[in-house]
Amino acid sequence: MTTLYKRNAVKPLSRAAYSIKEPIILIIDIPGRETVEIQHVIFDYNGTIAIDGKLITDVKDKINQLADRVQFHVITADTYGTVAAELDGVNCTLVNLSSSAQFKCKTEYLNHLGADHTLSVGNGYNDKALLKQSRLGIALIQAEGVCTETLLNSDIVCLSIMDVFAYLETPNRLKATLRS
Repeated sequence: MTTLYKRNAVKPLSRAAYSIKEPIILIIDIPGRETVEIQHVIFDYNGTIAIDGKLITDVKDKINQLADRVQFHVITADTYGTVAAELDGVNCTLVNLSSSAQFKCKTEYLNHLGADHTLSVGNGYNDKALLKQSRLGIALIQAEGVCTETLLNSDIVCLSIMDVFAYLETPNRLKATLRS
């Protein structure tokens, strides 16, 4: 078995505004390592899918195209106050830590989803624990740069958010990067 997508038979926990839909799981057999099953992708917002509060070109289309493979989540403190408007029409769950009564940090939300089935992507200091605790953590070095501690807590480093989407579109790239 190389890569497949399947619906999970287990009903996940559901909580108010942050309910989790019935999942589809991306399964990747990595030679010499454990099989990876990804159900959720968590994106940081600024520095990851947005620069200076503006969504990076083609991110909306990529998320909407791939939303039948995994569930996307964007978690942010919304530094620029633009995230809700920028993500209008994007097939993802938005968690604004500045206004959330339920979640105070990114790792609380990760634990709500289940770290073992989550791929997380970020670049800032506040993403380091998220990347370390996720099944797969990807650090991005884009226009905003990357915190060195976050980089050291990641499994993979990419130079563009489009590289992350390419991993989801062509999971053999993950296999090639992570094989032993």
